[in-house]
Formats: sequence, structure tokens, C-alpha cells
Amino acid sequence: MTDGSSGTVSIRENVAEVEARIARACERAGRSRDEVTLVAVSKTFPADFVDEAIEAGITEVGENRVQEARDKKPLVRGSARWHLIGHLQTNKSKDAVKLFDVIQAVDSLDLAEKLARAADAQNKRLEIMLQVNIGDEPQKSGIARGDVESIAKQTAALPSLHVIGLMAIPPIGTPEESRPYFRELRSMRNALGLQHLSMGMSEDFETAIEEGSTIVRVGRAIFGSRPARPAA
Repeated sequence: MTDGSSGTVSIRENVAEVEARIARACERAGRSRDEVTLVAVSKTFPADFVDEAIEAGITEVGENRVQEARDKKPLVRGSARWHLIGHLQTNKSKDAVKLFDVIQAVDSLDLAEKLARAADAQNKRLEIMLQVNIGDEPQKSGIARGDVESIAKQTAALPSLHVIGLMAIPPIGTPEESRPYFRELRSMRNALGLQHLSMGMSEDFETAIEEGSTIVRVGRAIFGSRPARPAA
């Protein structure tokens, strides 16, 4: 993988490499490449990197924080759909609805209800995904596995929200160690009759695709190593 910090050519090469890896994973799984959406995760990278990625063919951009997206998005010249993939505090719901096309990390009914009220006030039907704590890890956000069905049904009843799927981050491990978690999330998604599965990052997106992922969230493999955040 080429370091994205060296400019347009490197990011273009990285996008092409990731696309080729996605295509091979789809082929192994007997799936069409069109079934998988690539979200380029640009957290900590500047707007010009996002524009370079868009010029290389990226159509979906992911950010972890509302504040970073608020500062960065107006500086991006290219057109893309924006996904919030990081934890969202309920007091930032209004801003999140304004900034993002998809909010992937909805981890409670309370947050869903606040997003619904904000979306209704903005005359917007917001696409969301429910984040599942698939590994039952206390340090991670996400809905407990046993609560997903109930919260999915209650969230689906909110008219200003469109629940499109489930999202999860498995416990740290090898791609093969992540595979059972990907399979479990796919089973949960199928039982709920939802369309999308957001699972798989730079380290394991190929395995996630083999297990049915429809959205992969790739940062380092596109942009390179992340710059350190400035001190507060």
C-alpha cells in the first residue's frame, strides 16, 4: 500500500488496489462487485485528501466525529455521500442530521428517537444503521445482541428514520478470528429483513465481504497512516 500523504497519485493507486481486493473477494464469494459499497474513512485527514479520493472514484466518505465533519465538509469540493461511523452523543443529533446522509452508529433507542425528532424538524428522512456490540465488549458502544430485535422494531416505527441495516466492529483479532462475528451479524440482519451489513475495515474487509458485508469502511488502506490529532 502506498502512503496517501504523498499526494493524488498515491491515493489513486490505493483506491485502485482496494477496489481490486474488493473485486477478488466478491469473486471468491460468488457475489457481484455492485453488492459492496466502499466508504473511505477520512478521519484526521484534511479536505484535500478527501477530494483526491473523490477524484479517484470514491463516492462515499466516512467520518468519526461531528465536529471534524462540520469543519471539513465545507472545504471538500467534490460530491460524495457522508457517513457518520463513530459514536454519536445525543446532544449532537441536530448537527449530525444536517451533516450526514447515513448515520451508522445508532447504539440506543434514545439516540434513534432524538435523531428522528431532528430529522422531522429538518423535513428529512434519514438513513441509519444500528450498531451492535457483537463481541459483548464493555468498552465499546453498541446495542446488546439480545436487544437488537426489539430496538430495530421500535426504530423502524419512527417515520423520519429509514433503518437500512446493522453495523459492528468485532473484537480485535485476525480476519479469521473476526469471521464468526461477521457470520453472526449477517444472521441477525437476515432475521430482521434488513438490506445492509456494515462490517469490515482495512485489516479484514475481504473476510467481511466473503461473509456478506455490503458496506466496508476503509481508511488506512486508502489514506495511509493517520496523522496525530493536534493537542487540545
